[in-house]
Amino acid sequence: MDEALAGLRIELTGYCYRMLGSGHEAEDAVQETFERVLRAAERFDAARGSLRTWVYRIATNVCVDLLRGAARRALPLDLTPVARAGEPFGALLPAGAEVRPIPDAMVLDLAQDPATLVVQRETVRLAFVAALQHLPARQRAVLILRDVLCWPAAEVAELLETSAGSVTSALQRARGTLRSVAPRPGEVLRPADAEQQELLKRYCAAFESHDVAGLVALLHEDATTTMPPFAWGLRGRDQIGLAMAAPEAACVGHRLVPVAASGQPAFWQMRPDGAGYAPFALVMLDIDGGRVVNTTTWLEAAGSSLWSLPF
Repeated sequence: MDEALAGLRIELTGYCYRMLGSGHEAEDAVQETFERVLRAAERFDAARGSLRTWVYRIATNVCVDLLRGAARRALPLDLTPVARAGEPFGALLPAGAEVRPIPDAMVLDLAQDPATLVVQRETVRLAFVAALQHLPARQRAVLILRDVLCWPAAEVAELLETSAGSVTSALQRARGTLRSVAPRPGEVLRPADAEQQELLKRYCAAFESHDVAGLVALLHEDATTTMPPFAWGLRGRDQIGLAMAAPEAACVGHRLVPVAASGQPAFWQMRPDGAGYAPFALVMLDIDGGRVVNTTTWLEAAGSSLWSLPF
């Protein structure tokens, strides 16, 4: 049983992350699921269904319980009033209000073929996970199981203890809602894409040399930036450029180290620390049409137990 559960951990964490929008909550949900499974192991009857379906039923119940009464998570940009360069950061976002990133290795099988991995990365991108939060919990489960994990309708019906017809109806409603709250533009991380990699290389070079003009040249004219946990954000590359050029904003000596987070381009921002470097923030980019359309600088990620440095 333990070995079977270990084999399900990554895909189950991905399922719970899409359901909950938080890496920490997904990790806790999987742990709670495994504890419930082990406590009830003697009651499992393989003749009535597969272990995978049974585990997912328990995980779904855990997620639904966590979502009951909880406020809908959203992108930091959707929770943040637009400021102007030079204005103070001000208040903090409400605790648990924002969809938060997660390391790719926790939710994706990185050994699968590249084409499949690109598709799976799209489904853990922050904008997609935020769009999922608009769905009621059971519709969310149906859409993830059917459209992301590609479960047959009959198997989803068994998991949710309902009919295949009800699953199909819930899926249609969920797809309709998702179309009306379409995820923001943004590309997944594609290491084999030479154009994307060249853009990221230029971004890193400009950042590390504090070349504000070079950075601004890579931004879309309507680019946005946020810095959770602060309820602060800017819109427009001119405003972002002014903020970057301010003496107090200079990150002289900082470097960017690539990491894999929520399926999209991301970097550890490292600052000088004595003889070496220490993590300062997790920087995530949204790219569309060869330009950076959004940057999110997660100031709290450096202290999170979810992350480990790549060196």
